[in-house]
Amino acid sequence: MQLIDPKIEVEKIDGKIIMKRIERACRTCYRSEGKITEDSYKTLLKNCITRGHESVLEHEKVTVRMTCDIGVYKDLTRHRVASFSIESTRYCNYGKDKFNNEIKYIKPCNMDEKTQIYELWKDACEKIEKDYVEMSKLGATPDELRMILPHSTAAEVTMTANIREWKHILLLRTSNHAHPAIRQLLIPLLLYFKEIMPEIFDDVPYDMDFPKEKYAKLIEMDF
Repeated sequence: MQLIDPKIEVEKIDGKIIMKRIERACRTCYRSEGKITEDSYKTLLKNCITRGHESVLEHEKVTVRMTCDIGVYKDLTRHRVASFSIESTRYCNYGKDKFNNEIKYIKPCNMDEKTQIYELWKDACEKIEKDYVEMSKLGATPDELRMILPHSTAAEVTMTANIREWKHILLLRTSNHAHPAIRQLLIPLLLYFKEIMPEIFDDVPYDMDFPKEKYAKLIEMDF
């Protein structure tokens, strides 16, 4: 059994280029392309967002790859305007050599490792892994094996959404009403977007009381 931390990988993007592309698309409405300057996108986008004209944000998209638990990706896939490719527990048999004959679990960010509650969670995960591997040796198929996997099981998820949908997702999933595990993963993504596309994401609030030391690691990647 492996206990691992969640992480999020973001395709390398230039926030300024994305925003300038959105500006050019938006100016089609007014045929005001001649007013484009080096930083004219800043005022235009802020005005669009203030007035609620956010459909223009759908012209651009961002892809991320996440290592998260099953519970997190179940929450994420509730969002309709996005594309998901998810590690399949119907085809991946963690009882085989390809996966080192073990299950990976995401460390729970909402449990104190020094408590009996955490120890009971860990014991349950170990028991599930033992039974899973034994069932696999007996010839159980991944279809059958997945029936005993808990929400803490780690999985890889590649997700693509347009900018407007990312804004909506991050508004909902980084608030203190969202599960701690999804806040742990998505607050760093929101902060990254705030840094590279402030004109679009600055107005998105988030749970500022969530412990920074528990933030998932964010990495820029070439997809």
